[in-house]
Amino acid sequence: MTASSWAMPSPLPTSPVLLAAYRARAAAADLAPLPRAVKDDALLAIADALIVRTQEIVAANAQDVAKAEAAGTSPAIVDRLTLTRERVAAIAADVRHVAGLPDPVGEVVRGSTLPNGLDLRQVRVPLGVVGIIYEARPNVTVDAAALCLKSGNAVLLRGSSSAYTSNNALVTVLRDAVGGAGLPADAIQLVPGESRESVTELMRARGMVDVLIPRGGADLIRTVVEGSTVPVIETGTGNCHVYVDADADLDTAVRILVNSKAQRVSVCNSAETLLVHRDIAERFLPLALDALAEAGVTVHGDSRVLELAEAAGSKATVVAATMDDWETEYLSYDISAAVVDSLDAAVGHIRLWSSGHTEAIVTSSQPAARRFTQLVDAAAVMVNASTRFTDGGQFGFGAEIGISTQKLHARGPMGLPELTSTKFVVTGDGHIR
Repeated sequence: MTASSWAMPSPLPTSPVLLAAYRARAAAADLAPLPRAVKDDALLAIADALIVRTQEIVAANAQDVAKAEAAGTSPAIVDRLTLTRERVAAIAADVRHVAGLPDPVGEVVRGSTLPNGLDLRQVRVPLGVVGIIYEARPNVTVDAAALCLKSGNAVLLRGSSSAYTSNNALVTVLRDAVGGAGLPADAIQLVPGESRESVTELMRARGMVDVLIPRGGADLIRTVVEGSTVPVIETGTGNCHVYVDADADLDTAVRILVNSKAQRVSVCNSAETLLVHRDIAERFLPLALDALAEAGVTVHGDSRVLELAEAAGSKATVVAATMDDWETEYLSYDISAAVVDSLDAAVGHIRLWSSGHTEAIVTSSQPAARRFTQLVDAAAVMVNASTRFTDGGQFGFGAEIGISTQKLHARGPMGLPELTSTKFVVTGDGHIR
């Protein structure tokens, strides 16, 4: 496979980052017309290589983990950084799942024959070169590469310096597998350098990079959104709420709450705030607090939560909430909690503090569920289900590229169709206007 379908500039850029972008653009031109079978074979080769070279990957990751622990990095971040044999196997399984998904490229979104006889078709096409800027989650390296390859895009991966050794090992494995399958290895590249300057160069590579997708904390996302001249798809933070309605089943509500908060605390779809209707608070909160305590969760409660916890003699650790707690994405074994007077009051709280990621209601009332879903503005709204389901894999999309909290182009878990644009193909028979 050669990069003959896109002309490389002469002379070549001297910046390593811009040179990588030019090589990605050449690779993207070669990827765009490939049939599904060719791309799927490359993805299966990637999955096989990940399994065969697991020890190499885990050994490289262990170096990053050791440095992070020595630097006093929080357990939540270390958890995100860590790769085990089991996690590598799960990543490889995700790649195989992506290979089995329909190819969006070439799909006809809409079409018709116009009154003048012209045949009009709007078809999906790759975005081109996708840049991913992300923090200490090396699994994103493989997820992003697999989804971009399947959708015909080249990818430039800029992970954090804390995961550099892991990402370098993973990208080496990916490039070897892709090249061995006959595709351009430059379809998958690690952005050169570990400095902030390399990130800035990537953000300013307008015309060479078609879109940037930041994945990480609020500071990272804000930096990319505000500093990039390349179009950005914003993936937001996850200040997610669980609202327990007056008509909720208590046991169901406890299960959903604990799963939403504690099943894995270091991810963006974990719950950060509990809201409880006043009519059910006296019966529900003692159960909820004990269950959260058993899971090791500290509760940052409003005055009514504190009063009910004391009256019930709860064994939970409950501290007074401050204004900062309502807007905090903890990513830890902490949750804020408040008693609200009504469903509309819960919605009001969510509108004020939500990041627009995922909001959940637990209720047996269909009217309440319907009103909540109509009024709450978020990428995903759960009814009687854990917030942890907001995930590309759980939604059946394969490994997601991110969860968009913006409203243009893509919203929610971004799978393959969200990594495409469209173009109009118009066929005539000598038509002139």
